[in-house]
Amino acid sequence: MVDASSPIELRAHLLRLPLTTPYRLVFGDLHGFDVILLGVRDADGVCGWGEATILPGYTDETVEGGWALAREAVETVRTVGAARDFGSAALTRSPFAATALLTALDWLGRNPILDRSGRVELLGTVNGKADDAAALEAEVEALIESGYRTLKVKIGWDVPKDLAQVAAVRSIAAGRASLRIDANQGYSVDQAVAFLSRLDPTGVELVEQPCAAGDWAAAAAAKRASAAPMMLDESIYGLEDIDRAAELGCADYIKLKLMKLGDLETLETGLRMIVDRGMKPVLGNGVASDLGCWMEACCALGGARSAGEMNGFLKTRVRVLGPALAVDGADIVLSGEAPEIDEAVLQSYEVATAGGWRDGTAPRRPAAAVWSAGAAS
Repeated sequence: MVDASSPIELRAHLLRLPLTTPYRLVFGDLHGFDVILLGVRDADGVCGWGEATILPGYTDETVEGGWALAREAVETVRTVGAARDFGSAALTRSPFAATALLTALDWLGRNPILDRSGRVELLGTVNGKADDAAALEAEVEALIESGYRTLKVKIGWDVPKDLAQVAAVRSIAAGRASLRIDANQGYSVDQAVAFLSRLDPTGVELVEQPCAAGDWAAAAAAKRASAAPMMLDESIYGLEDIDRAAELGCADYIKLKLMKLGDLETLETGLRMIVDRGMKPVLGNGVASDLGCWMEACCALGGARSAGEMNGFLKTRVRVLGPALAVDGADIVLSGEAPEIDEAVLQSYEVATAGGWRDGTAPRRPAAAVWSAGAAS
């Protein structure tokens, strides 16, 4: 643990990371991720980094607001304790940006969660449409051949077309992979009930967040209408939301994302709470760079056994970490070694910057003797 009075300096970068192919969502097709990186460095030159990738439509938080918060932190924070206080106070109004600061402190403080090694299974995202059967079949077959045993199917546009999309993917998968069906809040309660009451649950692991995040009554109605297990995502920001879902009985699964919960310890507390409340945890962010995905994969080794959704880094053309996060088939492979930030990527994809290291030197990671590979737990 780094002492609260320890002096630090901060820097922030707003990046636009292009995607290899547009990512289809109810909110609109994404062509790039807007990534805020916050770096902190202590007096010994050791640094830590955190990420906020804010997706308009998924959250009320905006990229502009998150960047304003990052700049405020750079301009005002001077010690570890002040950084913790600033991040904790900002969690309610700007959780994504606050998490970037608090997880940078986790990295700086060499949290042992980030020392884990092991393999984390990922799901594969299906981007194609049923009305282009040949392309959809080729995509699904390629994912299965690569080792993916869980496939995510996006819905939330039109009930009949969405039912046809699920049926097409299920037919191609032919029992070789289970399906996670994600509506991203795209349905009204009536549309959700219509979809769920007609959905064949065969091969469906779960259906995710059909209605608006704040509509808990709709979540309960969807749960009653569905023969398939239900999962909440956008509805879950804090630990209290896990309790609320359990009390209402409106979810079988709860998905957590690091960027909404502040720090690594809170995320792991949430994973345990889900199990304790009789539900199943899913972890991971499909709209994140490799920095956030690395941290989530480390947490997954501590208590999330279902296929992880921390696959956002596979959608981007470039990586912000070096060495690159290792992937073997459908698995992230963690060595236990701490990565570094690729300064060349920051310079090439930077939209805006604030602060910096006063002596102009590049950041260095903790010595190997301090940050050593640890066993998965």
